[in-house]
Amino acid sequence: MQKLLTDFAAQRSLTLTPAQAQTLLAYGRCVWEKKDFLNLTSAATFEEVVTRHLCDGLVAAAAVQALAPHAQQLADAGAGCGYIGMTLAAALPHTHVTLIESLERRCKFMNWAALTARLPNVTVKNVRLGQAAPFAFDALTERAMGPLPDIAPLCLAAVKPGGIFLAFQGKAPQTPACPGAACLTPLLYTLPCDKQPRFLVPFKKDYA
Repeated sequence: MQKLLTDFAAQRSLTLTPAQAQTLLAYGRCVWEKKDFLNLTSAATFEEVVTRHLCDGLVAAAAVQALAPHAQQLADAGAGCGYIGMTLAAALPHTHVTLIESLERRCKFMNWAALTARLPNVTVKNVRLGQAAPFAFDALTERAMGPLPDIAPLCLAAVKPGGIFLAFQGKAPQTPACPGAACLTPLLYTLPCDKQPRFLVPFKKDYA
């Protein structure tokens, strides 16, 4: 599993050390341990947690590194149990990652998992995006929050001018026009678990 993660990261031009991969696997084991009790995933095996969810997070980390190399404050909106945000924190240890999630039990899990996996650069916020104090992140990701035309304005409002918003999409990526932001070229990728084409759609927020 460690080599799978480091090799997949390398394919995305992202350096993931063996120690970082072990941190990710420690987090993945937290998910696997609590998956039934907290209904965290439909994954049938631990390997599926790694190849489907953690590798998605590595795609996001590589995109942040490429599109916003100087980003320090990252966030994952609708974080769920932390797949994307925890992976960002492990792969980009020089950043601070805020996990935004409205369900309290999932926030409690993520706080425990961050402590167990030793991810000190994680903060969990038990709030709903748009219903809390304004945020201003260098980059923000989201996966499965809802239709992109509906959530893009909400997510972009939490990004600094010049910052990046990254939205996970399926086979046919939506690229809605968003006032105050430019939609960049969607990033095509596949995961180790299958060859289904997937997309990460980046938006760059205007400075004005």
